[in-house]
Amino acid sequence: MTLDRFYPIFDHSDWLRRMLPLGVKLVQLRIKDQPDDVMRRQIAISRDLCRAHDAVLVVNDHWQIAIDLGCDWIHLGQEDLDDADLKVIQKAGLKLGVSTHDDDELERVLTMGPDYVALGPVYPTILKKMKWHQQGLPRVTEWKARLGDIPLVGIGGMSVERAAGVLDAGADIVSAVTDITLNVNPEARVREWIEATR
Repeated sequence: MTLDRFYPIFDHSDWLRRMLPLGVKLVQLRIKDQPDDVMRRQIAISRDLCRAHDAVLVVNDHWQIAIDLGCDWIHLGQEDLDDADLKVIQKAGLKLGVSTHDDDELERVLTMGPDYVALGPVYPTILKKMKWHQQGLPRVTEWKARLGDIPLVGIGGMSVERAAGVLDAGADIVSAVTDITLNVNPEARVREWIEATR
């Protein structure tokens, strides 16, 4: 299946309830530091919302819960990969997206047969402190050449205004977080994103 080119990331199912009716077709649920029961409830709600709106849900990090709840996709960061049981994940039929930031990480990830690879931060990001400086558009082009048919997600410091340049540089998908969640009108911003990437 071909993934949508616009890939927002949210930290609560309430965001999905607001944004899926606008036409979002690919979304990641990334929740940190919550008890297991809260995680399960949030993922189950998000799974059902995505199914109702014919959208793809990607669960960040919590692969065991994703398997238990019959989800289809997970996303793992480099630290998460250290603890994840990839054989169990593959046996469950979960599709896998992974984060990369440098050559060593990309080489490691390519041995896992990922279903998409994220490169970041393409631009400076305020979402989290990172040891990596911005990657820039030439790195996007280089990564895509190395990935071939594997979809490349550009993430980090993304905005509607920057989306076209990142896609032109070779990214298949552009992912956004704070450009939406910190916007004074998140719904209007999502509509702009959809228009810019369709």
